[in-house]
Amino acid sequence: MADTATTASAAAASAANASSDAPPFQLGKPRFQQRRLREAVQLLEDYKHGTLRPGVTNEQVTVWEVGAWPAILHPDTNEKIFMPFRMSGYIPFGTPIVVGLLLPNQTLASTVFWQWLNQSHNACVNYANRNATKPSPVSKFIQGYLGAVISAVSIAVGLNVLVQKANKFTPATRLLIQRFVPFPAVASANICNVVLMRYGELEEGIDVLDSDGNLVGSSKIAARHALLETALTRVVLPMPILVLPPIVMSMLEKTSLLQARPRLLLPVQSLVCLAAFGLALPLAISLFPQMSEIETSQLEPEIAQATSSRTVVYNKGL
Repeated sequence: MADTATTASAAAASAANASSDAPPFQLGKPRFQQRRLREAVQLLEDYKHGTLRPGVTNEQVTVWEVGAWPAILHPDTNEKIFMPFRMSGYIPFGTPIVVGLLLPNQTLASTVFWQWLNQSHNACVNYANRNATKPSPVSKFIQGYLGAVISAVSIAVGLNVLVQKANKFTPATRLLIQRFVPFPAVASANICNVVLMRYGELEEGIDVLDSDGNLVGSSKIAARHALLETALTRVVLPMPILVLPPIVMSMLEKTSLLQARPRLLLPVQSLVCLAAFGLALPLAISLFPQMSEIETSQLEPEIAQATSSRTVVYNKGL
């Protein structure tokens, strides 16, 4: 019992020392200042090169390596990602847009507005979390953005018009079908967004690294894998977000509570969308790790000949 208590105390002390290097949370204040981020990057670089200063433990490095650093800084550039475009900011900044996309009885103007806003946010998230091992011109970003917005608006407006002209549907059925229109529009636009914005990676390739983090070369095949994995993630992500809430709300709207208090419809729908977003995002980004692994035998011959490693890794983006 004494040994167990001693071990537990030591573990608690180690955790306390590890967490002491991370600033405490304070409501309304940024937790990680620019200076702290630079210190964290330098700490990780020293750890990789075996030059940690005396007194710094591996636990302190782990706090930054698996905690704050990958959530805030881009893995290729080590630059700070603007908060609304981080994956950790996707839910709080994306949920209001989802609620707007799923509003019933939308006009043409509101459909165009919410699809435009959604794809504007997605374009910025894609760009902020792209593979940045090769320079990407701003023209590619604009091309992807315009392609995504045009495709999303065209599909959403076209499907809404088709549903409205379908005389076989009752008004209630037509309204229910219209609630599912955002998903095919968003999913199709997300693919256009990713492919158009990151098409340069297919032409130039992306960097692949061996198990020690050394650059092996630039691979177009790895770039194809990265874009395919990211595009699939972007299709899976909106599925629960834009499909589950209409189903849930169609049932909740029949309850006596919401029928007697229609003002609660929007807050309840917002909570349902928030819950669906919170479920979908972890599932979608966990399909493929950001630093994906691929066997060298599947890549270009020059890549396979340049390393003795059986596999290499690449940043697929998020």
